[in-house]
Amino acid sequence: MAKVSAKYEVMVVYSIAAGEENVKALMEKFKSLIEKNATVEDVNEWGKRKLAYEINDETEGYYVLYTFESKPDFPAELNRVLNITEGVLRSLVTVK
Repeated sequence: MAKVSAKYEVMVVYSIAAGEENVKALMEKFKSLIEKNATVEDVNEWGKRKLAYEINDETEGYYVLYTFESKPDFPAELNRVLNITEGVLRSLVTVK
């Protein structure tokens, strides 16, 4: 029997090079995308932190953890959109 829905987490590291307004806009963009396709349980902003290693010549990033429940096909689409979005340094979608 196929799963109807599951709980997922996605950790996103946003680039702070373009400014704080750009980070807030990207956060809202992905929150609304998740809300359209899933049930958002929590958005946990970790804030600006030092990266373990440089990514695209940046040493700091803005971390946000989204927790949501959705059907199994949505996380792959979310991951695809995160990977092609300018301003996202890294992201990881996992089953909670």
